[in-house]
Amino acid sequence: MVAARADRGQTSVMRAELLTLIAGLSLAGLGCRTTPATPPPPPPTESTAAKPVAAPAPAAAPAPAAGKVALAVTDAGFEPERIPAKKGQPLTLAITRKTDKTCAREIVFQGQDGKTDLPLNKTVEVTYTPKASGEIKFGCAMGMMISGVLAVSE
Repeated sequence: MVAARADRGQTSVMRAELLTLIAGLSLAGLGCRTTPATPPPPPPTESTAAKPVAAPAPAAAPAPAAGKVALAVTDAGFEPERIPAKKGQPLTLAITRKTDKTCAREIVFQGQDGKTDLPLNKTVEVTYTPKASGEIKFGCAMGMMISGVLAVSE
């Protein structure tokens, strides 16, 4: 008989725990309710239809206008990284170093002697005339760790 009373006591405790659990889950469910879905907007008319968006600009610099290209030195390096050029035609790079978090404080061209200082937030113009077609690497004076390419065509 004592065992029967113990079982009833445990059963009562288990029922109370179960009811508490169910009540807690019910309350939790109230907090998780979502708002009813809003109806979809009406279909666009000719006057409200979306107009096509132009494609983004390519990563390479556009063909140089009058032989001049704006070049920036940023945390990402030289931007644009690839610049088209023509063999035998002078190309002026208007270079602005916009960050102090880079080793590109000077610019050098592959196969050329000398370097040009790039002061912070000041535009420096460097004119270079490619003598051959192909790719000419330019970059920082520390072994061109940060670099770009002049893509020279005939």
